[in-house]
Amino acid sequence: MLLSVLLQATAAAVGVSKLGAAIGAGLAVIGAGLGIGRIGGSAMEAIARQPEASGDIRMNMIIAAALIEGVALLAVVVCLLVFFL
Repeated sequence: MLLSVLLQATAAAVGVSKLGAAIGAGLAVIGAGLGIGRIGGSAMEAIARQPEASGDIRMNMIIAAALIEGVALLAVVVCLLVFFL
């Protein structure tokens, strides 16, 4: 009796963890997209204000966007591991 209850609870938890992994991957991608968009918009405003500093601003923008994209990729990989394992 107790074993069947535990098996049912485990089966329900597996479904919930897969749902959580899918939602987590989606949130990671949406958050990264919003963050990179905000960085790009702010960089364009900064370049419009100081055109002579465009090289430095562009370089910093690319580095920040790459770091955000790396974190988002790591989050998606972790969510996919939870989903498939």
